[in-house]
Amino acid sequence: MKALLNPEPTAFTSISSISTAKPRNLTHSHTQAFLKLPANNGYLSNGRRLALTTRATLDSVRIDQSGISDTDIRNPTVSSSYRSSNLPKPNQTVLDAQARVCTGPTQTRPLGEDQAFKVLDTIYRSVKGELIDEEQVSKSQLGAFFAAMAIRANAFPEGTQWSEGESRAMNQFWPLLVRALPADVVFIADPEGSLMGTGSSIGPQFVGNGTREMRLVGVLREVLAGGHLGFEEVQGVLRDVLPLKSMEDGTSTGVSEALLSALLIGQRMNRETDRELKAYCLAFDDELGATPIADVKSLTHYGEPYDGNTRFFRSTLFVAAVRSCYAESSLLHGVEWMPPKGGVTEEQMLKFMGANTSLTPLQAKMLLEDDKIGFAYISQREACPSLYSLVKLREHIKKRPPLATTEKVQQFVKARGKEAIVTGFYHEGYEEPLLMLMKRRGVNSGLVVKGEEGALSMTTRLRSVNSSKGIPVNYCSGFRSLSMASACEVDGVSRESFSLEVNARDYGFEPTDTPRTDRSVSKNIELGLTALRGNKGPAYDRIVLNAGMVDHLLGCDGAEDIYVALDRAREAIDSGKALKRLLDYIKISNEVR
Repeated sequence: MKALLNPEPTAFTSISSISTAKPRNLTHSHTQAFLKLPANNGYLSNGRRLALTTRATLDSVRIDQSGISDTDIRNPTVSSSYRSSNLPKPNQTVLDAQARVCTGPTQTRPLGEDQAFKVLDTIYRSVKGELIDEEQVSKSQLGAFFAAMAIRANAFPEGTQWSEGESRAMNQFWPLLVRALPADVVFIADPEGSLMGTGSSIGPQFVGNGTREMRLVGVLREVLAGGHLGFEEVQGVLRDVLPLKSMEDGTSTGVSEALLSALLIGQRMNRETDRELKAYCLAFDDELGATPIADVKSLTHYGEPYDGNTRFFRSTLFVAAVRSCYAESSLLHGVEWMPPKGGVTEEQMLKFMGANTSLTPLQAKMLLEDDKIGFAYISQREACPSLYSLVKLREHIKKRPPLATTEKVQQFVKARGKEAIVTGFYHEGYEEPLLMLMKRRGVNSGLVVKGEEGALSMTTRLRSVNSSKGIPVNYCSGFRSLSMASACEVDGVSRESFSLEVNARDYGFEPTDTPRTDRSVSKNIELGLTALRGNKGPAYDRIVLNAGMVDHLLGCDGAEDIYVALDRAREAIDSGKALKRLLDYIKISNEVR
């Protein structure tokens, strides 16, 4: 195989000379990368910059066969290629309708008559067996769509209830559908037998198959009426039905996917209560046993949106490498690919560069404690298999379920020292629930950021004069404890809350547009590595801003002065330490046992 970037077999090359080299494009190839670091890799005396061979940069990463077939990942430079080919695709006609109706009481957009007739005709032909392969409407889609229709009819305000066109389409098709749909879907569409005007007894009499479904059906009656559930009810149902067991044909065994999809989309449409969010957040904390505790003085859990970035540079992986240089450990978590966006994720970048992305929490603990590294990444696949089993179902319900919020507030490894959680949000109203979950986790500090694309990265671009109303990008809100006591133990006086809009220009950054990546994994890596080589520019500034500002807002040691915190981040990059940390991570993650 060709080298990822053509290495030069020269002796030591300084970081400054590497940084002036024109970045080369990453090749289209997916393989296991191996780093060739010199035996005497170390820091030069008198505080001079780290001397590294060119082989110690990504220019030295060589490509070797990984055993992954080309059909498994066709083009690893693009985020959409990481979607597993084993996942059956949803029916696009119904999915487009779900995008309009499977959302909140003010965001829902009722279907027009033509679209409503087309959707119900597609569903009818599918359940009659007239559609094949990806034209088929899945059970998850049926559950999500009809749950949305029921909740809108039962609980939504007049403006987002059924349109006249939807009512006419349903009046025409329901007499056909009630005889063709499986009983669980008929129950979801008309749980009390009163919505469709046909007086069907299927919904009122439906109890499900087996004990696991009986509890699910019971709570669904409340959700489909627009109601809410208790903490124990949500946790009990989730533990009853997960993980889903996937078959070779893409279907699942055990509980009905239609019923589970109806629950997940229904609770999001009803806007989850704090107790429901807590239940989702904590349900599987003990799935793998006791949580490992890392012997580090400080640990920050980064909860990026699991479905990634589709437009802009994602900086958190590189920020973690920077912060580790001054003993601020970071634990990143996520997945390789997640709907609905299916964007660039940390797991894709690490996998592309050759790191081990199948670390257990115990192995991640070892990397956090390693003086040469100090950060780690854990995949939900390894840390919480039950929730990871929902990836296919989440694509077919179209809109984000409650888990999209709560999975960002996890502690797959804990610390003996101080802990903090940082996460991003997009929709106004979720900042306080996220902070509530962080406090429930008992961390010392918490921060939510309105970053671009709902991610947690702040930007250096100026706020547009035409920006929409609501919370602006770079809005931050959080809390920090004024002692080592956890957030669960301190009172309101001992915890300091804050909120602000960060204007990067106030801290000496020149306004620049955020670099575009447009689903390109390799472009995101190239931007990050070029910045870690010390090349100044928009990506460099974003890494510095997000490292220094997070340190400052969380109350990290040595970051009381924001300008000192920013300079500390710059020094970690300009010295070559951050780049070396990232390269060491790629190498050592493959050696842990």
